Amino acid sequence: MNAKRKSMLNSAIVGRAVKDSFIKLNPIAMMKNPVMFVVEVGTAIVLLMTLFPGYFNAKDDIGFNLTVFFILLFTVLFANFAEALAEGRGKAQADSLKRTKKEITANKMTGSTIKVVPSTELRKGDIVIVSHGEMIPGDGEVIEGLASVDESAITGESAPVIKEAGGDFGSVTGGTRVVSDRIVVRITSDPGESFIDRMIALVEGAKRQKTPNELALSTLLVSLTLIFLIVVVTLGPIAGYLDIDLQVPVLIALLVCLIPTTIGGLLSAIGIAGMDRVTQFNVLAMSGKAVEAAGDINTMILDKTGTITFGNRMASEFIPVGGESVQSVGEWAAIGSLQDETPEGRSVLELMKKLKLNANESLAAGGEFIEFKAETRMSGIDLKDGRKVRKGAVDAVKRWVVAQGGAVPKDLDSHGDSIAREGGTPLAVAVDNRIYGLIYLKDTVKPGMRERFDELRRMGIKTIMCTGDNPLTAATIAREAGVDEFIAESKPEDKIAVIRREQAEGKLVAMTGDGTNDAPALAQADVGLAMNSGTIAAKEAANMVDLDSDPSKIIEVVSIGKQLLMTRGALTTFSIANDIAKYFAIIPAMFILAIPEMSVLNVMSLGSPMSAILSALIFNAIIIPLLIPLAMKGVAYKPMKATKLLRRNILVYGIGGVIVPFIGIKLIDLVVHLLV
Repeated sequence: MNAKRKSMLNSAIVGRAVKDSFIKLNPIAMMKNPVMFVVEVGTAIVLLMTLFPGYFNAKDDIGFNLTVFFILLFTVLFANFAEALAEGRGKAQADSLKRTKKEITANKMTGSTIKVVPSTELRKGDIVIVSHGEMIPGDGEVIEGLASVDESAITGESAPVIKEAGGDFGSVTGGTRVVSDRIVVRITSDPGESFIDRMIALVEGAKRQKTPNELALSTLLVSLTLIFLIVVVTLGPIAGYLDIDLQVPVLIALLVCLIPTTIGGLLSAIGIAGMDRVTQFNVLAMSGKAVEAAGDINTMILDKTGTITFGNRMASEFIPVGGESVQSVGEWAAIGSLQDETPEGRSVLELMKKLKLNANESLAAGGEFIEFKAETRMSGIDLKDGRKVRKGAVDAVKRWVVAQGGAVPKDLDSHGDSIAREGGTPLAVAVDNRIYGLIYLKDTVKPGMRERFDELRRMGIKTIMCTGDNPLTAATIAREAGVDEFIAESKPEDKIAVIRREQAEGKLVAMTGDGTNDAPALAQADVGLAMNSGTIAAKEAANMVDLDSDPSKIIEVVSIGKQLLMTRGALTTFSIANDIAKYFAIIPAMFILAIPEMSVLNVMSLGSPMSAILSALIFNAIIIPLLIPLAMKGVAYKPMKATKLLRRNILVYGIGGVIVPFIGIKLIDLVVHLLV
């Protein structure tokens, strides 16, 4: 998967980008980028002067005009190529997603009968049955059963995930495959409105809108373009009044070199590439605004259950009482859990494997499994040899043992109270009238959470955990996870309140969650990151969806957001700094014959006025494709203070933006001067 994510370019994407570069020459499309539209208009004017030299009185300049035309044309094409290349990977992914939408059938329940229908006929509210090996025909929620689902078509991850009825892990996506068991699914979307349909539209960029920062920068670029356009338009008449003959192609060359064509040609590519980089990390961004906002996040609100923790209380320790051993507690707990399909039951068997303990599973053969009931608060198994194994709430197991004439170990209550104080749940394990020990159940923090939160802290982002648990349990989880603050016994409105409080202080807030109760907060946050394993409501409320259901993925999202802002700022600085060198190349070339004193400005000692103008134009054109890899990859983000970041930006891209064109134009002139 990593190799797939890192694969930025291939022949198919490049080929499509080349084709789209010409399609984007459509003036209606070009008008969306005012800077490059001005260049295209200038290109058209030079072309007309080349085709009809007599009309424009330019017979002696056909060769020069033709050369200028091709350089300007390639300037526009290179800018279009940058945008098309950035869009290319999204379109390639969209094509892949469309292939997963091949026509499949669904086992639709109609009353007491099952009817096989095309998936396109399914509507919201329909009930379907999906068995082993079958594709899930549409987005929905599991209302009955438990199954392992292969979501690789959506997430790219090969490991299947467990989907079960109830709770926050019952959401399924159309196009995924059931690899074990059987589930009953209620469809939650109509045709064309499914999650995969939204993914296709989003990765194709059809709904991409410019962010506020991008709009502000676009306004700056348009303003600079208008200023230079006014200057160049008035320069011709002024020069004519002074008996200096300035040809229109030369004025157009001056305009194109002075307006910010570099950043103008790369601006769209930077925004699209930012959204695409998020997609490469299996995060679906609903808008570029969300990616950009992530770069300025100050506070992150996290739901606990299913986000920081696995969401199910799992066995973490076997605690013997009354002189018993860990082996004996584990063995009887495992025998009582062999037929227990609940998350707690399965976790007991996993803990046995982890501790490398053995259990005589043959004892359970032919036994009668006793399911958990609210009345008894216990589950277990009645063995064929007459023994009865029970595990459940401590008080319930105590009463059951005493009823059979057994005694309660003296250290049982103290161990049980200790587990409860740490926020865990104790389950007692007994066989007939004898209690062997306790199973320590706790909501386990996902691996690597502490390290990830430490990283967020270094980035200057405060983490706040919200949970409905009591303060004791919340404090334990917060300590294990390493979050900065926690809010216990929180309700949906409490999460919204803390987000609004942070926003009122001028902070940008991110929220991660997966449950229906998280939906209001996800909608309120500046960046709402929903887990793909969560509910439909959570995913619809968020402006990002993590297909891997990894809450710490927000670190990558934040880094990409900061990278997007830094890349845009760096290339803008570089583009504007370029104008200094191009000024010293073209201005002397325009006036040196009429005003010999202007030669003092020819600091690059360029060969001739014609070669100077052409060299500046060529550099202006080729710098765009040379900067495409940087626009696509982004400027590397390293946590640092704003002043240090600004100083680094000016030194690298400001001074570099002045030096590079001086060198580049001079080298190009050495070749061009020989040719002209």
